[in-house]
Formats: sequence, C-alpha cells, structure tokens
Amino acid sequence: MFRSDPDYIDSYYAATSRHLQSTRPSLQQNLDVDVCVVGAGFFGLYSAMELAKAGKRVAIVEASRIGWGASGRNGGQMIIGFPCGMQRLKGVMGQERAKRMFDASREAVADIRGIMAEHRIDCDLVQGHLEVAVLQRRVADLTGWIEECVNEWGYDKLQLVEKKDMPRYIDSPRFQAGIIDPEGCHIHPLKYVLGLARAVEKLGVSIYEQSKADRYVEKADHIEVQVGPHTVRCGQLVLATNAYVDKLDPRLASRTLPVGTFIGVTAPLGEAMARSLIPHNHAVYDNQFILEYFRMTADHRLLFGGKCTYLGGTPPNLPAAMRRNISRVFPQLADVRMDYAWGGHIDITMRRMPDWGQRNGRVFWAQGFCGHGLVPTRVAAKVVTDKMLRKSDELDWFAPIVNPPFPGGEAIGGLMQAVGMTYYRARDFV
Repeated sequence: MFRSDPDYIDSYYAATSRHLQSTRPSLQQNLDVDVCVVGAGFFGLYSAMELAKAGKRVAIVEASRIGWGASGRNGGQMIIGFPCGMQRLKGVMGQERAKRMFDASREAVADIRGIMAEHRIDCDLVQGHLEVAVLQRRVADLTGWIEECVNEWGYDKLQLVEKKDMPRYIDSPRFQAGIIDPEGCHIHPLKYVLGLARAVEKLGVSIYEQSKADRYVEKADHIEVQVGPHTVRCGQLVLATNAYVDKLDPRLASRTLPVGTFIGVTAPLGEAMARSLIPHNHAVYDNQFILEYFRMTADHRLLFGGKCTYLGGTPPNLPAAMRRNISRVFPQLADVRMDYAWGGHIDITMRRMPDWGQRNGRVFWAQGFCGHGLVPTRVAAKVVTDKMLRKSDELDWFAPIVNPPFPGGEAIGGLMQAVGMTYYRARDFV
C-alpha cells in the first residue's frame, strides 16, 4: 500500500543527523543465512542483535533506509508499560505474567540506556517524563494509575503533581494535574536507531538498504525470501515491518491498520524560553483519547506531536495546523515559526493489543505497537528471540490475544476508525 521512498523524509531528525547517515548497499546476490530479518527499525535491529549474540548468521533487508519508518520519525518518548494498558494484558495472561511484562518494560529502558552507553550512541538522552490530564475528570485516571502501579506492579516511583504545583513543571494553563515518572526518558530516535544499526553490524549482521522483500515461501526445510531478483534462503524469518507489511504477509496486514500521525518542530526558542515552558525538560503527553505529546529538543525547539488520520493524506497546511495545536497548550507561542512538520504511519490493532507471535517455529513477528513502540519493541525483540533460541516460552503468553482483522480491509476499516475517533474526540471535550 505504501511506497517506501529511497531517502528520509524532510524532518528535524533527518536534518540533525546527516553526519551519522551512511548508505548501505542493496542486495546484489543470493544469500544463505540462519535468520532473515525484514525491516531495519527498532524491532528488527534489536532482534538481529540478540540473534547475532547467540551466534546466528543474520541478514536484514530494508525497503528504504535504516529507521525510515516510525523508528526514525516518532516523538522520541521512552515510556514504560504497554499501549493497551496493563489491566488488559492481565485479563489475557494473568497477574503473574502481566507483572513479568511490566517488569520487562522497565528492564527494556535500562537495556536501551545500556546499549547507548556501551556503543557510545549520542542521541540527546534526557531523563524524566510527565503525563498530564487536560480534563478534571481524568485526574482520577492519573491517581488510579499510581495506585495500580504500587499495588499490582510493585512500582512506587510515580509522583502526583497537583494543579497548584503544575507551573513548576509546565507553563501552561491547560492541565489539571500530572504524573512524573523518573524512569521515563526522551531521545532523538533517528540518531539512536542509526547508532543501533552500527552496533548490530559490529556483531556481524549484514544490513541491505533499498532491498524490499516482495514475498516469502515456506519450503520443507527452509524459507525463501524474494528480494527483487535475488533470494534469501533462511531457516527462520523475522517480520519487522509493522505498518508496512502490506502484501508480504496479508494475514498479518489484515490485523493492523496504518494510521497517519504528525509532528511539528518550532524554530529555536532559546534556552531561557525553553526552560520557562518546561522547566525540568520532561517529555510530556496528555491522557486524552486523541492525545498530544511534546518535549524540547537539544537545541531548544519545541517538538509537538498529535493529530491522526485514518483515511490517508496529510492535513492541509500542516505547519499551521501544528502551530494551532501548540498555541492551545502554550498561548505564548501563537506566532512561533514552524521549521519542520512531517507525518508517518503507526500500526494499530482493533483493540490496541500487541500482536506478537510465530508460525511453525519458523516465521516470527511483532506488530501492533499502536504508537507506543520505543520501549515495547525492545521487550518484543527479547520475547521473540528468546523463543527462537529456545531460551523461554514467554512469546506463548501472547497467543491467547485475539486481534481480529479490520472489516473490509484498510478502506472500510479506516472509515470505521475515523467515525470512532470522531466520537472519542467529542468525548475528550465533554
């Protein structure tokens, strides 16, 4: 459905990581490897890293550039937990296993920071995260999450910020309360994914860019992945395509819907203004159903994300549209210049549940990160590769999750989601 362009989109991330970008060759010959990974985003690279450490011969084929999709253009917020909420995971796999997954998300944040340190990946890492409530009635959701974390998940580090104290953390009249999570972080995701790719290559993994996997065929004792005129023969296959799986695996594609989401970045505000708006430099997101998220960049710009489209296309005059959203949060920036604005696609499942699994011990995947993938992709890679390497069966815990196909495919599914989002958008303001 989507065309993978040969180069990065015109984003703040691409513009500020030129010195780190180097092209890899496209696949020019047939290959015979233990594992073929399709997709060089976070999940694909993490999976390749774990498999290579275990001695597997791994090749990654990427239709465009490393981190070209969501991995290299997202909001850069590292948040523990899962997009569906922990109670929904608990309902499927039980308290003990759900707690193990919550703990795994915390471990993933530590793992990611460890990778940055070990491989000297400079990606503008900043500690601290703030979730905020726009509506007074949703303050209860914040306090409820704090109690749930303490009572069910053994996590007692969240700190409630009451309305009277909010100006200490954000200079905006919009928010009623907040939660500080000291384990949350924010980063420059494209710098990180490029550094991650270099680390993976040092382990002996081959990465081929501009090498789109067109189809794969399961044979009696191996899998053949067709990449243009060439074939990658492998014992196991990891599908790390997310919103871009499309015709490579129609069964998987039917269970997710690509949703457009957008980010705008202002002109530099200066350190004083940046510190006045978000004094502790937290990454921030609200708890509306149609949420918005924002943070400061290393050069003191406001990076602001939100909006979504289920029917394709980009909102007209995207920079102006993003500035309007910014001015609702920060009226003092009503006339700010917008230097960058871009969009991309996330993959959502019908019920916002993770879709992680395998077929016949040979084809493995993780998708349905629902716009919250920076940390869960690390969890997924560990869970999936541990199953591939026969280290654990945690992947089987996700088998009972039912992610039904979107009715009528992307066209009808997108229309249904758009209608649903209109309803929830209205609920966000009543």
